[in-house]
Amino acid sequence: MNSSVLTVSAGVEPTRISGMDANQAIVQRRSVKHYDADYQMPEADAKDLLQLAMLSPTSFNMQNWRFVWVQNPETREAIKSAAWGQAQVTEASMLLLLCADLNAGTTQPERYWALAPQQVQDMIVPMIPQYYNNNPQLQRDEAMRSIGIASQTLMIAAKAMGYDSCPMIGFDPVKVAEIINLPANHVIGMMLTIGKAKSPAKGRGGQLPFEEVVVIDKF
Repeated sequence: MNSSVLTVSAGVEPTRISGMDANQAIVQRRSVKHYDADYQMPEADAKDLLQLAMLSPTSFNMQNWRFVWVQNPETREAIKSAAWGQAQVTEASMLLLLCADLNAGTTQPERYWALAPQQVQDMIVPMIPQYYNNNPQLQRDEAMRSIGIASQTLMIAAKAMGYDSCPMIGFDPVKVAEIINLPANHVIGMMLTIGKAKSPAKGRGGQLPFEEVVVIDKF
């Protein structure tokens, strides 16, 4: 698969990305549950995926996601037990827990706009804590939105790089939070496995008709 340099003006930049068309990656992406446990993903690929995820949009650019990259085999085994023994937790090359800092909107918000012109900083930065302070429901909603967007970035990027993935909610979040020492002001949105499929994904179970899903103007 061809690769090329991805040029991004952000502080973190992936060095390589597949030449697969984005539309192809979206169409070909499937939730894969069985991986080649012998395949070792190059560390550079894993870091590229995470750097691409860090370019995902967030409200007020507050970058509230936190990606726990679980590498320790014993920790992965413990998480597997908390995920009711699902083999993909340990067989996939990469195991990520997509979390978010619920207090990101009220903790040093000036960091998110440090490179913006001063007049932009003066306008936007004070708005962030005002919007999220004392609003736990909004903080949680924002966390889940950010995690959802980042997870799709990871899955599409992984497919474009020749990998497969599976978003997971089939685990005990309380136990997993204990295993990874999740801070009290953080939340786990989902687990994501990434690696080489052991066998091709099965056909799609069925898609709803376009007319049922797409609503023009009003219901």
